[in-house]
Amino acid sequence: MEATCNRCHQAIPEESCYCPTCGLPQLVYASVESADPSQVQRWSEAVRDAGSVDWKPALRAALLTSIPAGLLSCGLSPVGLLGLFWVAMAAAWAVSLYVRRQHAPWITMGAGARIGLVTGLMSAWMAFLATGAALFAMRYFLHQGQAFDNVWQGMVDQSVNQQMQAMAADAQTLIAFKALLLSPEGRGAILLCGMIFLAFALLAFGAAGGALGARMMARSRRPEV
Repeated sequence: MEATCNRCHQAIPEESCYCPTCGLPQLVYASVESADPSQVQRWSEAVRDAGSVDWKPALRAALLTSIPAGLLSCGLSPVGLLGLFWVAMAAAWAVSLYVRRQHAPWITMGAGARIGLVTGLMSAWMAFLATGAALFAMRYFLHQGQAFDNVWQGMVDQSVNQQMQAMAADAQTLIAFKALLLSPEGRGAILLCGMIFLAFALLAFGAAGGALGARMMARSRRPEV
């Protein structure tokens, strides 16, 4: 009886451990008497290879794609609001480079997610480094610190005014809260919380982009039948 794929129901060669049409790994069912140890071993090796990551080339691919993604995602980039989208694309690109350089027919979505997670981490570090360096240069070398302070002052004033209108809070409490936000400690705490939240978001989108990239590569690299 000819074996067929469980997903696409296309014919599968006897010696193949995955579907040549859609790339789905194939389970091997055999009785104890008729089990072919070599076939089971080939299937196990194929699944193990597809689920493992050779981190040396994977890190090179992640570094190559995370640099432009981090620069595009930095706070002063004109397209920085699309940072999560850039990181997801960079993770999928890293998986694509890794698969092509390894000449692998496919990798699992879990392996792609791990590569994407590392890509997201590198992109986050690059974005924060670029943002910090740009702000430092604009404040201390270009002497534009007053402009940033005025923007922050306006945001705090607007926030406090909205709070005063929304809730019947004591005026002294709101004034103290405003002074805390305008202090270096308050501004640093808010920026740190925002960076932590953004870092987790970049990691999540990086892992999702890597898994999606592995899925797309498995479909695009179908062997000829």
